[in-house]
Amino acid sequence: MPFIPHTEEDIRAMLASIGAASVEDLFDEIPAALRADRLENVPPALNEMAVGRLMQERAEQDGRYLNFIGAGAYEHHIPAAVWQIAGRGEFYSAYTPYQAEASQGTLQLLYEFQTMMASLTGMDISNASLYDGASGLAEAVLMAVRAHKSARRVLVPAAVHPIWRQVTDALVKNQGIELVPVPYSTGGGDTVAEALKRFEGEDFAALVIQQPNFFGVLEEVDELTDWAHAQGMLVIGAVNPISLGMLKAPGQWGSRGADIAVGEGQPLGAPLSSGGPYFGFLCCKQALARQMPGRIVGRTVDMDGKPGFCLTLQAREQHIRRAKATSNICTNQGLMATAATVHLALLGQEGLERVAAACHANTRKLAEQACLIAGVERVFSEPFFHEVVITFDLPVADVLRAMEAQGIMGGLDLTPWYPELGNALLVCATETKTQEDIRKFLENLERIVSRRSSGPACTRLKPTATSKW
Repeated sequence: MPFIPHTEEDIRAMLASIGAASVEDLFDEIPAALRADRLENVPPALNEMAVGRLMQERAEQDGRYLNFIGAGAYEHHIPAAVWQIAGRGEFYSAYTPYQAEASQGTLQLLYEFQTMMASLTGMDISNASLYDGASGLAEAVLMAVRAHKSARRVLVPAAVHPIWRQVTDALVKNQGIELVPVPYSTGGGDTVAEALKRFEGEDFAALVIQQPNFFGVLEEVDELTDWAHAQGMLVIGAVNPISLGMLKAPGQWGSRGADIAVGEGQPLGAPLSSGGPYFGFLCCKQALARQMPGRIVGRTVDMDGKPGFCLTLQAREQHIRRAKATSNICTNQGLMATAATVHLALLGQEGLERVAAACHANTRKLAEQACLIAGVERVFSEPFFHEVVITFDLPVADVLRAMEAQGIMGGLDLTPWYPELGNALLVCATETKTQEDIRKFLENLERIVSRRSSGPACTRLKPTATSKW
């Protein structure tokens, strides 16, 4: 953002034009008892050079680590053009486009974003983004319950991202909605139809299917989708947008397709940035449009027949009666959606497929070579996308600390969420990882693990899923 200085003369002129004696007069409606006189704990101001030095020193404390952590937030290459465009002033400072006559650029961009996401997921409609993937899943659950009308229970497999499950439960439990867990296969890591049979004949609003699931494993989405529809449930597909460069879109699952598709948009041009900001996307079939939270941008014509853009659905409590609103947590993450739109436009279908294929190839190579290390085993047998769970005879926290000392973020310790898996580590290798990066990871893993382990190597990997293109 440009820096626009105001001299004392500028400030006096502006105050005089509005009839105020000082800047403090602009806040006279705030009672004196609520004002802070001085901020005692705020350090003295620094000049620009000193601030730059301080920020550089803080950044250097973080170091430059080789990152093999995924679990919902992924390190992808972001072309320089993405943020060169998204960082322009007209995008960078934009918020909610309430006034169509003043927001045509923002509205058109969101229209393009919706078009891209609907096409990517194979759905009819997309809204103009959400806070993140986790709250997007909560919104999808609320949509399903509203649409189903009679049921207030939703089946959520244990292989769905544990934080997403926690966030969703926090947002829906006080509305009398119950999330019922479904166990995963201990051998394959997927949700099998056999585990769902005990729920047949019961009243559920929806089944959640994450593809790929939290373990990186690919679910049998066609079988699960058809089973849920046969039981009168809606299907909520939680998807990684990058994976859709290779895998079947939710709108094509089973004989009828999923009803709602949600996901985390961070892989589409948003840097990791210490956890955010990210954004969520939510798409659905036409029949569920009125249940969708947030807003939809539409293309129309003005009185002279010229094309233009406007908000065609505004279902927030700010716009309509609170009792009729679908949500009050659906603020549009406009800047992130802007970056995603530019990112997808640059990649195109072919580029997205290449990124997805490179991610899968790197993780597959890492998994195959890790299995050659004595004592390292792959936990699940089913095909995966770009994450895999491995195990060894050492506490995962100890292994990760040793790898961190070598400048490697070695993956995510699954012990807190899935203690039944033992010393299990979730590892991810995106297209950003070179062969040298993978070699460094494996050499350090072998050095650390082989000191204590001498178990057999794991079995051969199953063939991967077929590309949809």
